[in-house]
Amino acid sequence: MGSERSVGAGLGLALLSAATFGTSGTFARSLIDAGWSADAAVAARVGVAALILAVPALLALRGRWSVAGRSLGDVGLFGLLAVAGAQVGFFNAVRYLPVGVALLLEYSGIVLVVLWMWVRHGERPRGLTVAGAAAAVVGLALVLDIGGGGAEIDPLGVVWGLVAAVGLAAYFVLSARVDPRLPSIALACGGMAFGAIVLVLLGTVGAMPMRATFGTVVLAGHTTSWMVPIAGLVLLAAVVAYVTGIAAARVLGAALSSFAGLTEVLFAVVIAWLVLGELPSATQAVGGAFIVSGIALVRLDQLRHPARPPGDDDPAATSSLARQQR
Repeated sequence: MGSERSVGAGLGLALLSAATFGTSGTFARSLIDAGWSADAAVAARVGVAALILAVPALLALRGRWSVAGRSLGDVGLFGLLAVAGAQVGFFNAVRYLPVGVALLLEYSGIVLVVLWMWVRHGERPRGLTVAGAAAAVVGLALVLDIGGGGAEIDPLGVVWGLVAAVGLAAYFVLSARVDPRLPSIALACGGMAFGAIVLVLLGTVGAMPMRATFGTVVLAGHTTSWMVPIAGLVLLAAVVAYVTGIAAARVLGAALSSFAGLTEVLFAVVIAWLVLGELPSATQAVGGAFIVSGIALVRLDQLRHPARPPGDDDPAATSSLARQQR
């Protein structure tokens, strides 16, 4: 019963994370259209979020400084791949592709998660997981209505979308792999701080364009201050999204949390409907059902084949320790 409650809480956190991550495309689009570079938008998002989380993270680390020291390498890798890499890839993809298509490319990272668990940990995907993956991918294609003729595919946007996919896969795997005694809020803060520092350094040497404007932007058809989308990116799409997403991955493991994260696409569609007036089609509704079915199949597979006991080098198994040690 306690285990089921933990899984339920984990799924709730994963859905909250997906919903808040789903707002990022809308906020970022308003900044990019106003003259911001994608890299500057990412740096502002994660840099300010890291500052906000700094004090809570330090308080959470009291008595765990040795754990933090041993985790520096993983935190740095998380910041480089899961924070900077994923966001720079996605925000640049949005420059060339519709938000939905960019999300589809980013979420192809779920296949990389399954492959990583197979190659690195010998977890050959079972029939239900394969079926869940297939249903989720089909659902994504339907939600994005790729066959409807509305999607414009730009090769450069595809490349950036695949960069985002690698970053997303790293996000799920590293969230579950990092020492569970390291508080989720500390991992989120450290990763975002490292990612922001890397981006600023690259911008300083001219390797990445850092361009920002501080006038008005158009958001949801209304003219407003540039601070509004920045606040949304920082508070919703970074602070809440990363903290809840990392906590969910530690409870659920890399595989299930990555599939639950697929609902970000559904949330993004709903947000586009509410904010931009883009009503989902019947095809997209069917796609949503496929995604939910895919998540259910993966969950059923985990219920039938519980994770290995803690101690094995397995993110999904290690994540079970988080419930006792956080």
